[in-house]
Amino acid sequence: MNQLETRELAYFVAVAETLHFSQAAEHLGITQPPLSRAIAHLERRVGVPLLERTTRQVSLTAAGEVFLAECRTILAAIDTAVRKARKAAGQRVTIATRPASGPGVLPALLAAGADGTDGVLTDVVFTYDEIGALRDGTADVALMCQTVATPGLELMELGPEEPVVLLPADHVLAERPFLTLAEVEALPGYAAQLPNEALDIMVDRVALGQLVIVIGESIRDRLGKSVRAVPVHGYPPTQLVLAWLPEGRSAATRLTATAHAVMERLTPRPPTLAKQ
Repeated sequence: MNQLETRELAYFVAVAETLHFSQAAEHLGITQPPLSRAIAHLERRVGVPLLERTTRQVSLTAAGEVFLAECRTILAAIDTAVRKARKAAGQRVTIATRPASGPGVLPALLAAGADGTDGVLTDVVFTYDEIGALRDGTADVALMCQTVATPGLELMELGPEEPVVLLPADHVLAERPFLTLAEVEALPGYAAQLPNEALDIMVDRVALGQLVIVIGESIRDRLGKSVRAVPVHGYPPTQLVLAWLPEGRSAATRLTATAHAVMERLTPRPPTLAKQ
C-alpha cells in the first residue's frame, strides 16, 4: 500500500467527527465533491469501508472507529513534532506551571528573561498537567512542587517550600504560630488537593470561608488583608523544582543558567542539580 498522506487523514477525521460531508468540507475550506472523492480513494487504499453512507446519514464502521483513533494519534504526534522542532530552533523557553506554584520565583524568572540581564526570553503556560505539557511539546520546562519521585525527569532543585494553611483573617486559628496537620484536616472546607482554579479565585474562596488549603509559603506576597497564612507542622515536605525531559536538556540548560542567577538573589543557598 502506498504511504498515506496527512491531508487524507485530516480529511477523514473531519468527516468522522462531523458525520456530515458538507459540514466537514466547509470546516476544511474545500467543496464537497473533492472531499467525497478523497475519502473514497482513502477507503480503496486502506482496503476496508470506513464509513457507512445512506441518503439520510453518515456513520462510522467498526474499522472506521479504529482508524479514527489512530488518525488522531498520528496527527497529534505530527503537531508535537513540529512544536518541538520549532522550539529547538528558537531562543525562547516555555515554562509550564500550575497556578500558585512558585509565585515568588516565576515572576523573577520572567523578569530576568525580559530584561536580558540573566538569560533567555521565557513564556509561561498555566496547566494542571505539567508533565503532560513537557511530553506533548507545549512546554520545555516545568516549574512545580515535587512531593514524590518523578522518574524520567531531570531536575533543578530551587529550594524547599514550607507549607502554610490559608485561613480567613478573622478565623479563630488565624493568629496561631502554627497548626498541626491533624488540626488542618479537621477544618470545614479543607481540600487535600488544590482545586483546578486560578490562585485569585482560591484566595477569594478562603477569605469567604468556603475553602481551606495548604500551599507553599511563598504565597504570602500574593495575599491581601483578608487571608492569613499559618505554618503547618507534620505536612509532607515539598521541593520547588524546575523539571524537564532528557531530550529537552538544551532548552533547559539555557533556563537553568537564568534560574541560578535568580535564586542567588532570592535565597542565600544556591540551587542544586539533580537527576532521577
